[in-house]
Amino acid sequence: MKSMNTGRIVVWGSFALVLLIAPQVFGSGLSITMLSQMGIAIIACLSYNMLLGQGGMLSFGHAVYTGLGSYMAIHALNAVGQGSLPIPVSMVPLVGGVAGMGFAVLFGFVTTRKAGNTFAMITLGMAELVFAMSLMFSDFFGGEAGVSSNRVVGQAFMGVTFASAIQVYYLIAVYTFVAVALMFAFTGTPLGRMLNAVRDNPERVEFIGYNPQRVRYTAFIIAGFFAGISGGLAALNFEIVTAEVVGAGRSGAYLLFTFLGGATFFFGPIIGAVLMVLAFVLLSEFTKAWLLYLGLMFLFMVMFAPGGIASLIMMNVRIAKFGKLKDLLSTYAALAVTGLFGLFGVGALLEMVYHRQLNAALGSELHYLGATLDSAHMDSWISMTAVMFVGFGVFELVRRRFVKQWSLVQEQIENEIKRREAL
Repeated sequence: MKSMNTGRIVVWGSFALVLLIAPQVFGSGLSITMLSQMGIAIIACLSYNMLLGQGGMLSFGHAVYTGLGSYMAIHALNAVGQGSLPIPVSMVPLVGGVAGMGFAVLFGFVTTRKAGNTFAMITLGMAELVFAMSLMFSDFFGGEAGVSSNRVVGQAFMGVTFASAIQVYYLIAVYTFVAVALMFAFTGTPLGRMLNAVRDNPERVEFIGYNPQRVRYTAFIIAGFFAGISGGLAALNFEIVTAEVVGAGRSGAYLLFTFLGGATFFFGPIIGAVLMVLAFVLLSEFTKAWLLYLGLMFLFMVMFAPGGIASLIMMNVRIAKFGKLKDLLSTYAALAVTGLFGLFGVGALLEMVYHRQLNAALGSELHYLGATLDSAHMDSWISMTAVMFVGFGVFELVRRRFVKQWSLVQEQIENEIKRREAL
């Protein structure tokens, strides 16, 4: 118990330290903006994982609660500026949280009556309904232009007016740390444990006297609260809310990146949230084929690592605990080099295809990761095709060797476990 408490103090202390010093390490305006978005995305993805990973509820409409929380928060911010709502600006995200919880109470009463595929389809229908309403009721949703505001309103607290991006970041960091801590604490509560039981075996839960629908409904409301906080922080950060925040694309992004990060581990959605911001902000600037890359990445993760990135990390942590990780490092390096070599060829071919389709007026030449390619000449196509086949061919040979090493290491670990149990 003492070592467990020490470990938790180290983990949570490190998390707080990262939030504190991140803008000092990455001090540019773009970096601070991305860090703020990462904090917002972490809360949103963790709240979604409360449904997907902990409750087994595949929702296609989680953006409804982050989005409606954003709308309520932006209206609250305007009310603060007009003097009709006497609350500090730092409390505006809580308005979004209460709104998200309120809409979860309303919509969740219908959606959580069913589970499985039926639940997923109902949430999709709810999401489309809300998105259609966002374009119909312009008085509240602002139409296609959305609703804008100004966060520099009210009385300054200790000189903090939230006029600068760094002040907004630290507000988001505080909310992120508290929200993550509360959602982690939820996993250890009786309700959190019962939610896991409903995910695994709802019939047995009902047999011992609990109502699975009521458990799902309660968790749905709690997830809606944290989703609303995420939306409120987004409204404060961007100072504008448009119909896109309740669209299916946003809900799909939560699903995609929560799965990529690892829905079966608590820290998995945190990894997914960071990847989401990097993809939407950086990857989309580097290439027009970024959605294709995301789709391919999702496809390969589903096929070869359905537990997400977090599961890959934890498998190697287990190996490291038994001192066997060093036996695999050279093979990992070979897999990385050959895999990147093959991916370089694939990326070059895709970029040339996109260049011919979308940027033909700029000429046939393009620059890709330091290489100059000519989409009009067969030399570039043949050479990149050769790079792709050679890279993936050698990768396959290394992969077969890795499978044998992995099986041997797992066998050694099992033997060590049996030896320790015998002692």
